[in-house]
Amino acid sequence: MVATSLEIFIFSVIAGVFGALLGLGGGIIVIPALTLLLGVDIRYAIGASIVSVIATSSGAAVAYVRDNITNLRIGMFLEIATTLGAITGAYIAGLISSKYLYIIFGLVLLYSALAMLKKRKEELPQNVISHPLAKKLNLEGSYFDKVLNKEVKYKVAGVYEAFGTMYLAGILSGLLGIGSGVFKVLAMDLFMKLPMKVSTATSNFMIGVTAAASAGVYLMRGTINPEIAGPVAIGVLLGATLGTKIMERLKNTTIRKIFIPVLIYISVQMLIKGLGV
Repeated sequence: MVATSLEIFIFSVIAGVFGALLGLGGGIIVIPALTLLLGVDIRYAIGASIVSVIATSSGAAVAYVRDNITNLRIGMFLEIATTLGAITGAYIAGLISSKYLYIIFGLVLLYSALAMLKKRKEELPQNVISHPLAKKLNLEGSYFDKVLNKEVKYKVAGVYEAFGTMYLAGILSGLLGIGSGVFKVLAMDLFMKLPMKVSTATSNFMIGVTAAASAGVYLMRGTINPEIAGPVAIGVLLGATLGTKIMERLKNTTIRKIFIPVLIYISVQMLIKGLGV
């Protein structure tokens, strides 16, 4: 072991906060921290990250569902595609070398950062036209925003586009162990036109199911090391609980401002690692 359990635990708490805050799962911090800073092999880091994603979802989902920010109908509807994708991605991962995993991970994050940059000033979606299927499935909803101090009602667009993107999100989850929250949030934010907080909360609910679908494959492959996954799970769970309290008191625009630099920095670091620069 290159890293100590305490070091892994500390980074995992930070990962849990950001994971719950941004709806990305703990993997966005856990994988770069374990591989780039603590010297853990990326395959074991991905295995631990799968566990961290489940822990993030468990810690965040309770609070978001209780406060009605999570849209359960959208989450369960889109989870059909992500679960199938996660199983596909987990099997593909065993056929790809580590350097390609670094590069794929970096490109995914960089794309996400650029997409968020375009919407950094948008607090709530405007002029949204409801998709017929969204009305039929009763996917639209509302929640009380503590920052705006009002009930926010929202419509749902782009159902088909979001569903297709979710299959890709599931494949990325199985490949990279990140819960693919980046694409989940983006699909709901860009295609379905949901408020950022609803996208984040619903993503947190979904990522645990997606990760659990591929966790068995990693366990059978022997890449989930208890010495790494144990402190990761505990740290991420504590961090996620704290992250939910913080998120509810932030504006949507503030969440994006935190989101963008984190993604850009990590994407660059992972690309450098993958390219061997």
